[in-house]
Amino acid sequence: MKERILEIQDLTKHFRLRRTSLLRRPGSIKALNGISFSISRGESFGIVGESGCGKSTAGYSIVGLLKPTAGKVLFKGEEVNSMDANSLREFRKKVQLVFQDTSGSLNPRGTVEWILSEPLRAMGMAKKQIRNLVVDSLELVGLDKDLLGRFPHELSGGQKQRIGILNALILDPEVIIADEPVSSLDVSIQAQILNLMNELQDRLSLTYLFISHDLNVVHYFCNRIAVMYLGEIVELSESEELYRSPLHPYTQSLLSAIPGGSYRKTEKIILEGDAPSPMNPPSGCFFHPRCFKRMEICSRVKPRIIEVSKDHFVSCHLY
Repeated sequence: MKERILEIQDLTKHFRLRRTSLLRRPGSIKALNGISFSISRGESFGIVGESGCGKSTAGYSIVGLLKPTAGKVLFKGEEVNSMDANSLREFRKKVQLVFQDTSGSLNPRGTVEWILSEPLRAMGMAKKQIRNLVVDSLELVGLDKDLLGRFPHELSGGQKQRIGILNALILDPEVIIADEPVSSLDVSIQAQILNLMNELQDRLSLTYLFISHDLNVVHYFCNRIAVMYLGEIVELSESEELYRSPLHPYTQSLLSAIPGGSYRKTEKIILEGDAPSPMNPPSGCFFHPRCFKRMEICSRVKPRIIEVSKDHFVSCHLY
């Protein structure tokens, strides 16, 4: 059995809103509502769901950019919140984030060399060592050293994403959390970046948490997939099993909407209305107002997530 390198236990994140009245308690946005999963060393684990479901909040909470409201993040069995200063410093080196928007995440005033050198300077590496490492590392992502003097606005979308990936790799991490890393790129460039990430995984023994709204991309790239809806995981399974036999009505609707997709057990499923507000989620099952298979119990009782078959989990009263 492979080592569990990352474990997430009942992770919750609620954003408190500003008070608008002295007579009313301030509300909160319930972005995450107790999600749990684990990732094995060398695995590519995907989180998929529509915009606003909380998948990016999960990534930011795991890496420490957001402070969770509740729950635990364990790295190699050690709880991150209980780490001493040295262990926390090591965690921040070993778990890195690749952002969706490279235009916003790369400092527009810094050259490529400055951007890649900054994490190494923060770790106290000597100037000559930094220069040699930065030059040598460009080959990892298929870039030429002639780009070192350029600024982000002088790079193509694909080049910027490669620099973003290399910026995460420069500290020799073990886990990469990739938040929609190809969603802003042309389809042909998407394939290049995904193939590059696969090659890097084999070459550097990386583990990925891959966040996306695109089921086709996640199916291609990931070993296992968690489907999220309104801050909760509604289904979790191996990638091929999820495509072959989706159980949750929400997963079925996502797969049926893929243009030219292989999942065609039913005709295209059109969901009713929009997703509810995370400020005021429905009672019972959060998906029940839009569900085409809802029952009377769905509006009253929140379903538990259960293992229906080996390593295939679902949160639905149908099971």
